[in-house]
Amino acid sequence: MGQNLLPPGGGDDDSILPVDLKAALEERYLAYALSTIMHRALPDVRDGLKPVHRRIVYAMSEMGLRPNSAFRKCAKIVGEVMGNYHPHGDQSIYDALARLAQDFSQRYTLVNGQGNFGNIDGDSPAAMRYTESKMTAVSELLLEGIDQDAVDFRDTYDESNSEPVVLPGAFPNLLANGSSGIAVGMATSIPSHNAHELCDAALHLIKDREATVEKLVELYIPGPDFPTGGIIIDDRRSIIESYRTGRGGFRVRAKWEIEDLGRGGYQIVVTEIPFQVQKSRLIEKIAELLLARKLPLLEDIRDESAEDIRVVLIPKSRTVDATILMESMFKLTELESRFPLNMNVLSMGRIPKVMALNEVLKEWLDHRREVLLRRSRFRLAAIEKRLEILGGFLIAYLNIDEVIAIIREEDEPKPVMMERFGLTDNQVEAILNMRLRSLRKLEEFEIRKEFDGLTKEKTDIESLLASEEKQWQTVAWEIGEVKKKFAKATEIGRRRTQFAEAPEADDAAIQQAMIEKEPITVVVSEKGWIRALKGHISDTSSLTFKEGDGLKVAFPAQTTDKILIITTGGKAYTLGGDKLPGGRGHGEPLRIMVDMENDQDVLTAFVHEPQRKQLIASTSGNGFIVPEAELVANTRKGKQIMNVSYPDETKLLVSISGDHAAVVGENRKMIIFPLSQVPEMSRGKGVRLQRYKDGGVADIRCFAIADGLTWEDSAGRTFTKTRDELAEWLGDRAGAGRAVPKGFPRSGKFSG
Repeated sequence: MGQNLLPPGGGDDDSILPVDLKAALEERYLAYALSTIMHRALPDVRDGLKPVHRRIVYAMSEMGLRPNSAFRKCAKIVGEVMGNYHPHGDQSIYDALARLAQDFSQRYTLVNGQGNFGNIDGDSPAAMRYTESKMTAVSELLLEGIDQDAVDFRDTYDESNSEPVVLPGAFPNLLANGSSGIAVGMATSIPSHNAHELCDAALHLIKDREATVEKLVELYIPGPDFPTGGIIIDDRRSIIESYRTGRGGFRVRAKWEIEDLGRGGYQIVVTEIPFQVQKSRLIEKIAELLLARKLPLLEDIRDESAEDIRVVLIPKSRTVDATILMESMFKLTELESRFPLNMNVLSMGRIPKVMALNEVLKEWLDHRREVLLRRSRFRLAAIEKRLEILGGFLIAYLNIDEVIAIIREEDEPKPVMMERFGLTDNQVEAILNMRLRSLRKLEEFEIRKEFDGLTKEKTDIESLLASEEKQWQTVAWEIGEVKKKFAKATEIGRRRTQFAEAPEADDAAIQQAMIEKEPITVVVSEKGWIRALKGHISDTSSLTFKEGDGLKVAFPAQTTDKILIITTGGKAYTLGGDKLPGGRGHGEPLRIMVDMENDQDVLTAFVHEPQRKQLIASTSGNGFIVPEAELVANTRKGKQIMNVSYPDETKLLVSISGDHAAVVGENRKMIIFPLSQVPEMSRGKGVRLQRYKDGGVADIRCFAIADGLTWEDSAGRTFTKTRDELAEWLGDRAGAGRAVPKGFPRSGKFSG
């Protein structure tokens, strides 16, 4: 007969239940999210392991792969983990196992690998059938006491076996090895730390439970200790803040040194790179930047690494400053990277929580005390059972002949012995299970010796369980033993990551170093189009412009220069010489490159010189002195320098030189006054330079009164008036002035 494939029920719709789709989806999504958080992505604060890592370590322990035993194929271990504990893909298990064996990924490896387990260049490990592994001393510490009821066990996925909920964790694994993972709606990122420092901090917390993060950082844990070394350049204050909140990050730089090549030449050798940076990808990226001419100070890069890291950087010339070269490298490449801190862990194995440094250590200490109590109770129960049996052995020894006779003669010796000697069931069972030869050889001395020893141990354990102080003393002793094993004096325990302050390098110099220095000619048209022609061009007559447009200003510059643009609205904009459009075509409108108002035009453009000062003046004759450094704008919006309102606008910008200013109005009147009468400001309307009835300012020239005032007429002839000849025009600012001297250009400008 075939199977009955009809649905249950009578075929009506009675068994179909309506379900709200939204509620059903929400429920399933929440179940998935919680599953990911609890059983995949977040580590337990107590042993610092995610479920897959815990299962790998436990499976290796069950297989007897102790540090002093032989290696076993990884395929065998993966199969064991997958079959018994972790019902997921074998590749994901092997990837997790391989990572536990990588000394460049783990500060203290949990797996001792034999074979190709990948490298810092990002190469994958060999297939699991080729590699072998076993536990390390760290794994052993994590498992210490697991067979002594130290932790709870739960059923595995198929209920055929059991697995630990958490490991006893005698090693501060969470902070020592760090962790990273992405769950649903939350993530974790914890850097590795030095075990010696963690033990010191834990011992301090045992003495002073209220110790602050500040104190722990100041005294014991200065910061992370990455497997690959590097240099942390964060200041102490930001490190403390990160540890206090459980969120933040650490800036890690590569470690480098200068190798002298003689005769003034040198090369830079990088010996340590930031954590989780692939060396091959880093070198590729630097090579790409070299080809793109983004690193003008660098000539070449070579990878001379073997077992250790040795990346050689060759400067362009021996005159290149090594610090500036490296600072430009740090800005553009992963030679400097940021490792995020997000101490989001499962508190007590159940609650996801972002914890501070002291909270993480406290939870680990509380777990260690709980493990101690459970192990002590387990040992106490074992002692009590053994003492009971030893008491039975003692009675048996004192009545050895009678016991042997009962065993020989009676069909059911057990109840007879219990009645005759007052023994318990366990005691009789132990006597009956002994070989007769052993029974005859029982010695009172040996029994009493073992009995006394166990009685003393029982008393010690009982006093330990009764005293919290003794419990913490024992925990402190255990931590002290771990500290000895991973002391800084040992190779594994030495601190790898150092701390330093970033050198005070000039930002402008670094910025300049990142741009290849080339000569250009900047051309700005009247309608506000800008371009940069290669080389310095003196003859601008051949330049072409759009119809109705013409040349406004053209000047030589370098690609490393800052170009300042001043508008008639009194605004200043800054563009990098390397960012300007090329000389082909007509360039690009300035309004695309900066946020320039439609009603404003370009007044002038020039190369920025930080030490220079400028006299800025409006049409109405107001003005002030502004340092050129104040004209630099860091955003597209620019910087308002001169406050003007329609119809008034910014008319002139004149470089300050000498000690006097000559101002000519459109009414052809001129006044000369000392520059000391003009205030220096970074922004404002300015003060009156010359007074007018009608019109406004035509031109201004700054000069040294001792040298006299010079101007050129339209024919190119030069006129100079000495101080004595200028006496009638000398006065105070804001005066009306007098008619210009004979021979002054008709244009009303000093340049003809």
